[in-house]
Amino acid sequence: MRTRSRSLLALAGTVAALSLTAVTPASAAGAVLTTPAGDVAVGDVLNASLASGTNATLYSTATGTSGLSCAASGFTATVTDNPAAPGTATESLSAHTFGSCTTNVFGVLGVTSITVNALPYTSSVSSDGTVTVTPSTGSVIQTTVVLRTLLGSINCVYQAPSLSGTASNADNSISFVNQQFTKSSGSSLCFANGFFTAKYAPVTDGSDAVTVN
Repeated sequence: MRTRSRSLLALAGTVAALSLTAVTPASAAGAVLTTPAGDVAVGDVLNASLASGTNATLYSTATGTSGLSCAASGFTATVTDNPAAPGTATESLSAHTFGSCTTNVFGVLGVTSITVNALPYTSSVSSDGTVTVTPSTGSVIQTTVVLRTLLGSINCVYQAPSLSGTASNADNSISFVNQQFTKSSGSSLCFANGFFTAKYAPVTDGSDAVTVN
């Protein structure tokens, strides 16, 4: 009986050890946002520019090519929460810039500037790769486009309730596709809707690429 009892105890110990081993990968997954150096810390500043060879565009329709195209764009965001995965990390988007912009809109000579207003916005990144950018309560995401025309400069103001994007670990990117803005003010040369598309890669914490878990 003692031999059998010891055998049963040994078997129970082995099962317990295997059970612990089985759950280790999940518990060792770390936080939602990680880098090769470890979990991204609250307060870390993340940066990204356009993926190589891509432009940020604001077209008048979701399927057209008339509108604005920028060869330079980037964002800066500070991590405000980074819980254990699976979960949702949050960031404060403090800067979103555009440069080297051109236009093919009839009657418009060029683009003076594109400015994202009312920053900061809140950006959330979930373990499934869903990215959401939202304004403060009661506000909207707003962008002001200044265009040059034969009659002088015009301001086109565009607004959206929020933006949805996708994070990919394949190239540590965040992509936005045909996110719709509506003109809130501006002349008839400002198209009524703007559809925003851009891919930012890699997203980095210092020199380390950020992965979403």
